[in-house]
Amino acid sequence: MDETMTDRAVVIGAGPAGLMAAQELALAGLKVTLLDTKPSPARKFLMAGKSGLNITNAKSTEDFLAHLSTPALAPMIKVFGPAEVQNLCSGLGQELFTGSSGRVFPVAMKASPLLRAWLSRLQDLGVTHHWGWRFTGFEGSALRIEGPQGHQLISPKVVVLALGGGSWPRLGSDGAWANLLEAQGVTIAPFKPANMGFLVGWSAHMTPFFGKALKSVALRAGKHLSRGELVLSRTGIEGGGIYSISAPLRDGAKLTIDLKPDVPMAKVVARLAKMRVGESLSSRLRKLGLSDVAAALVMEFGRNAHDLAALIKNLPIPLLGPRHIDQAISTAGGIAWSSLGPDLSLKVLPNIFACGEMLDWEAPTGGYLLTTCLSTGQWAGRAAAKWAKKTPVM
Repeated sequence: MDETMTDRAVVIGAGPAGLMAAQELALAGLKVTLLDTKPSPARKFLMAGKSGLNITNAKSTEDFLAHLSTPALAPMIKVFGPAEVQNLCSGLGQELFTGSSGRVFPVAMKASPLLRAWLSRLQDLGVTHHWGWRFTGFEGSALRIEGPQGHQLISPKVVVLALGGGSWPRLGSDGAWANLLEAQGVTIAPFKPANMGFLVGWSAHMTPFFGKALKSVALRAGKHLSRGELVLSRTGIEGGGIYSISAPLRDGAKLTIDLKPDVPMAKVVARLAKMRVGESLSSRLRKLGLSDVAAALVMEFGRNAHDLAALIKNLPIPLLGPRHIDQAISTAGGIAWSSLGPDLSLKVLPNIFACGEMLDWEAPTGGYLLTTCLSTGQWAGRAAAKWAKKTPVM
């Protein structure tokens, strides 16, 4: 790669947001080059596909927006939301189905067929790509990139950055870009883990239960509730039930678990009252229908409690903090909205646009993350195309 790309739009980052931006720029008639730091594109996207690729959620736009952390995303989701994501996938030949929870998946239950079809479409649109090239900063108005041929400066007509957040660095999103943009005057909200597990200081008593799931429970973090399951690990707890309330837990809320959410407190009290005096705790928990994992948690954190019914309906789990950001599904933090125009351009670098997890937002798992990345990618790509068309080449 030996061109400065002055006549091109360049997208840096080939995850879902970057692919979407590249598609919009190409559809607008621009010459587009796509760069990524890894030897192949969309590695985090492919990793997500290993668990089935929850591509979106079949909620109304209003319900979908209620799960996002910032109102600034509303105009983008209203243009490209759950229905449009499904249309995108269908247009790429991917049949979808909707699960009982409203989560939408490809029938193939993996990301690779969708990615192959999408890359083929981009190729047909004339998008070129160079893998193994990393954005490393600025020299004057030029962008510095480093790759297989060493150090190079490029001065594209317009740039869309889709470099991801700060989680899963081995897949390409290490957040190293934050310091580079901050040095240019862009305000960066500190990265925080999102959709992650939490550390728990287990006793040796819990070792036999590592890897086992606690199912059909209700979890509470302050005013936030979640129904689902969690998995016990050597270092703590993981799983969908905990991810959906991970933001308030990360920010200091206490975790409690209702181990019998479908049984009213009065019934729990009545059942306990019928048991004989002096009966062992493990026997009483078994008679209440608690699973081995649930009973183990009561033994771990409530052995000396005087009100067993209250404990079963509101068991406190002391957390030592979130797992490291490298192990989080996604991140909060990133480019502050105050540094962005409504078109997702950087105010201090108006020919550079940003999208995806680079922006300061967070959402739970369940299709919200991927849909929002795609939506912001489309928004940034369209805006970048408009900017390029009205701005003469220098």
